[in-house]
Amino acid sequence: MSFGGGVTWQVWALLSAVFAALTAILAKVGVAGINPDLATFIRTLVVVASFALLLLATGQFSASFAVSPRSLLFLVLSGLATGASWLCYFRALKLGPASLVAPVDKLSVVLVALFAFVFLGERPSATGWTGIALIAAGAVLLVVKR
Repeated sequence: MSFGGGVTWQVWALLSAVFAALTAILAKVGVAGINPDLATFIRTLVVVASFALLLLATGQFSASFAVSPRSLLFLVLSGLATGASWLCYFRALKLGPASLVAPVDKLSVVLVALFAFVFLGERPSATGWTGIALIAAGAVLLVVKR
């Protein structure tokens, strides 16, 4: 069973943004009073358990191990980057307001565009670059003290 069913990437991306926003708010409340590394560990366990159940329920677990060495390498590296991101994010949430931490974290959008340009050969349009620059400027404006 695969996900999608005619749903466009834009809908999935918007849902991702909604859940990411909820993640910031829920994590800010959840990290109060506990070590941010422990909070990250608990969150990770929930993610692992949720995906294990999803794969079991959809019958994808057995087929999921047919992965090329190259794909496995990049997925492991991506997982390590995700873990590092989550550790940093939870520490930032512990120390700062969610309304400022989340926009700075979303500078990842700008970095993805730059990395995709350099490493993947993707070429955003002039309008795309303008939007990317506006995202960067917005994040800077939110955190600059007056």
